[in-house]
Amino acid sequence: MAHYLSARDLDWALIIITVVICALGILQIYSATHDTKWDDAWWKQIAFVVIGLVLMAIIASIDYHSLMGQVPILYLAGLVLLLAVLLIGTKVFGSRRWIPVLGFTFQVSEFVKLMLILLAARFLTEMRSETLELADLLRLGGLFALPMVLVMRQPDLGTSLCYLPILASGVFLAGLRWKYVLAIALVAIVILWPGYYMLKDYQKARLASFLDPDLDPQGKGYQVIQSKIAVGAGGMWGQGVTRGTQTQLRFLPVAHTDFIFSAFAEEHGFVGVVAVLALYFMLLMQIVQNAQTAPDRAGMYICMGVGALLLFHLLVNVGMVVGRMPVTGIPLPLMSAGGSNTLSTFMMLGLVNNVRLRRFVN
Repeated sequence: MAHYLSARDLDWALIIITVVICALGILQIYSATHDTKWDDAWWKQIAFVVIGLVLMAIIASIDYHSLMGQVPILYLAGLVLLLAVLLIGTKVFGSRRWIPVLGFTFQVSEFVKLMLILLAARFLTEMRSETLELADLLRLGGLFALPMVLVMRQPDLGTSLCYLPILASGVFLAGLRWKYVLAIALVAIVILWPGYYMLKDYQKARLASFLDPDLDPQGKGYQVIQSKIAVGAGGMWGQGVTRGTQTQLRFLPVAHTDFIFSAFAEEHGFVGVVAVLALYFMLLMQIVQNAQTAPDRAGMYICMGVGALLLFHLLVNVGMVVGRMPVTGIPLPLMSAGGSNTLSTFMMLGLVNNVRLRRFVN
């Protein structure tokens, strides 16, 4: 066991890339929040990153097969905690998404992602058939549906949708037949229209402002319009740290959380954006490489589940700030300020390192 936990066997390239992205995020959080009521957010983020590195090491040290063995307990605990959020959670802007613990607030739905990654890996490796049958798909889909519904009740549509790429990556890698893919697509199209009427009013307004931000430029379309102005104002080289006009004059809303990529683009320009996206690309490629060298299918499912989830976050957040995706409140991993998402991301990367540490096991 000592050999498996040797520090030299860790994916140091992945860890270094992760820390560099976090450092750029902390710099941007500092720039976006100085002289505001959130001016302590940058050092809090440093604390979260340090704690995240510790959690990454802890998760990497526990054999992922042992973690998968605890999936039933973890699943029930996740459902109980999500129910607790609805009952006693802290209410902010009309949503109950956080639960108080020892003076801190935690977003349970973020940590449920890890449980679902382990759940999908265990379920798919225990299948008896070579390809995913309809009964298996329905059972796994039902297990994912329960936490999704509870998170949507908070309401938090964005985070609930983040569970889907974990499910999608798993079922496609397991060998989902094309007839089932077509059936799922048809069902999605059929329920799309009635599903719209089940959305909250603010969610419908976000969709309308996505389609045409100028319908309500001072209201629901304000965030997207200001975000696009900020991205465009960055030019080639950016306006410099603490010098972005949209960010520093507070036209850009929540510039240190959901719209941190807009603030970064304004202050670091096209060159900075390309550099950050290149770092994310390298991070994702390291995760895929670990999936390819995984000792078994379970390890492969875990790595690809993490990769699919991070890719979804990246595409939706970046698409949102340039007006190509609706505003959903999905943070940019490792850069957006926030403890729960930062810690859960580090723990997921700990799972990837967990698989890597055991890649030579037969």
